[in-house]
Amino acid sequence: MRPGDGSVVPVLEVGGTHVTAARVDLTTRGLRSGRSVHEPLDGDGSAEHIVSALVRCAAQVSGASAEPWAVALPGPFDYERGIGRYEGVGKFDALRGFDLRAALTASLPGATAVSFWNDADAFALGEWWAGAARGHRRVVGITLGTGVGSCFLHDGRVLRHGPGVAPEGRVHTLRYAGGPLEETVSRRALRRAYARASGASPPDVREIARLARQGDRAAAGVFAETFGALGRVLGPLLAAFEPTVLVVGGAIAGAWDLVSGPLRAGLTEVAPARVRRIVITSAQRPAEAPLLGAAYLATACGEPRGRTAPL
Repeated sequence: MRPGDGSVVPVLEVGGTHVTAARVDLTTRGLRSGRSVHEPLDGDGSAEHIVSALVRCAAQVSGASAEPWAVALPGPFDYERGIGRYEGVGKFDALRGFDLRAALTASLPGATAVSFWNDADAFALGEWWAGAARGHRRVVGITLGTGVGSCFLHDGRVLRHGPGVAPEGRVHTLRYAGGPLEETVSRRALRRAYARASGASPPDVREIARLARQGDRAAAGVFAETFGALGRVLGPLLAAFEPTVLVVGGAIAGAWDLVSGPLRAGLTEVAPARVRRIVITSAQRPAEAPLLGAAYLATACGEPRGRTAPL
């Protein structure tokens, strides 16, 4: 399949609280009819519950003919084999050792095959193919939510190793202040930091952002410290990798007005000369990018190998 031949790829994006389905039109680099559908998902549910939610969502966008599906979801996951490796990550424990490929191939409407892709890779490829990183050769994509997702791209190829590339391309494996990065930069870390700073029960991140915008010093301080820390961790990587754009997505990036300043300050603190040459931006297509990227990956690779070539 190649853009221009009218190909459409059905895609699922799986998160800890939701699943989204759409049909990606490779010709327009957009969603068919501009439409996606959503279903709530309990990441703590049984494997049967999770599969049922995915199938229910997929049924709302399924086509008339048999076709392969692409699925974007977070790790740890064996994307080659389609088997969950979740343990101690706070979601999808029921998928540990579970053959999700076999379950979905048997249940998704008209599925002839199912390929799996890391959601952060899919996000970055979606923004490179059809969003804020379009036209850039070297790209870093970061997603902010329950944790920190990441992807390093060169000419549309996902890199796992090389100068400036985090181990296996995963920033969450890095450490900060003596602990894992996600103990400082994540939804749970933001809530915990606000509770410590304010003495109050921790609200969700959306409420902390609202308080920060209203002048709550504890809330503003938590955003400043959290994303300044992320910048200080990313700075040496970006200096070595030399991307021309850093694209940030994920649920927490919805508070870009509170994230961008501290992030840039942290980056500048450790790599001032290099950072001035990098475009630092929020996602142009935050909701669609993982869907677009999963379709791109499935089409460009044909098999879930984790490497891509430009279409």
